[in-house]
Amino acid sequence: MGPKIKFRKQKKYRSDVIATAQASGFILQFWNALLVGDDITVIGIIDDPEYAYLIDAIYDTSNIEEWKTFRFNYRGLRLWSLTYEQELTTPLHITAGRGFTECLRHLLVRGARVDLAPGGTTALHEACEECQPECAKLLLQYRAKANAANEDGQMPLHVCTELDSLECAKHLLAFGALINSQSLDENDTALHVAARRGLPDHVELYLRHGAALNLRNDEGNTPLNAACSQPQDRASLERYSRVCHMLVSAGADVEASDADNQTPLHMACKNVNPDVVDLLLQNKALVNEMDYGGEAPMHNILKVVAYKTDHEPERIVQALLNYGSIRVWPGALPKVLKYCCTSPRTIEVLFNAYDRLKITDAWVEAVPPEVFQKHRDFYESLFALSQTPRCLQHLARHRLRAFLEGRLHRVLPKLGLPTSLKNYIMLAFKDHMH
Repeated sequence: MGPKIKFRKQKKYRSDVIATAQASGFILQFWNALLVGDDITVIGIIDDPEYAYLIDAIYDTSNIEEWKTFRFNYRGLRLWSLTYEQELTTPLHITAGRGFTECLRHLLVRGARVDLAPGGTTALHEACEECQPECAKLLLQYRAKANAANEDGQMPLHVCTELDSLECAKHLLAFGALINSQSLDENDTALHVAARRGLPDHVELYLRHGAALNLRNDEGNTPLNAACSQPQDRASLERYSRVCHMLVSAGADVEASDADNQTPLHMACKNVNPDVVDLLLQNKALVNEMDYGGEAPMHNILKVVAYKTDHEPERIVQALLNYGSIRVWPGALPKVLKYCCTSPRTIEVLFNAYDRLKITDAWVEAVPPEVFQKHRDFYESLFALSQTPRCLQHLARHRLRAFLEGRLHRVLPKLGLPTSLKNYIMLAFKDHMH
């Protein structure tokens, strides 16, 4: 005989009445039917008056050792498996989260309590979190509360965090979800969540429904700050770029700073998204704004070059310099070379912002032999400058850039220069130093 299963039996509105039932064949079949979406078995059991209470039964999975024993004892019968991790769960939660719409419908038709939340979350939260739009719609049709808060203070819109949850978000808004409702713990709006997760279609949807662009959460972040501050892998850069373009186009404040006085530009540099950096600079983000740690955007990008070489960090350094960013103190260049040497183009564009370079043996030692061999042509051209002054062409470029510092993007297009010359002045990459 297996261990006992603990259920909390709901009688009218008394949620504190607990019934303990033996692990009978009917109960096991019921829960197994829920797990696999067997609506015929579900109907057959809950239509039996003796087991009608199972519609709102609450299963307690907090005793993990009992779970393991139970799974082992009944493995041969294939009646149960340890697949559902929530400590307190109900038939509605299981069917809604797994997308078993017909099972869910049968439970609701027979009076299952749609907003029951024994583990602190409703079945609607579960459906949205697991990207089950048909189940979410069905629950809403049965008057599930679109703005119910879970134990973390999040409404269902706040748990629409995946690309595939878009239809869930649409259903929620259609059934009265408040677009600017803020989570109780973090004061996030749905737009904060969508921006942070890099969900462009969600952002577009929320903006159409009047989402507040510059509302701040507890960390002082607007949705634009939230998007820029989220770590991004190479594959997600384009999604975050689209999100930021939408927010800026809609009027987001590019200079809104968080609790540490970090602006979107600081964070876009830290997370190495070149397209977002270009967007922010084109929309007049301040290139030399300091955070409370005394660091400008240039400091943020140089700190992470070695870890994000595939994100094209050289493009960010180039853009910052062309918009008038502060440069590195010349005495610190060997240190920069040491930590950024795996990105030769970053070294090239940064060092081309100086009219002279005092190259010493310390510079050569800063580049590991394996890195030198991999980028031999470039580093040979760099170290050759220890015995040769910069060419006249470079010196002329440096002089013009110094004269137009901070105004290059406004003035250069008006000069009527050939494209190749404009690119040269804007520190186009040559993959060698001269």
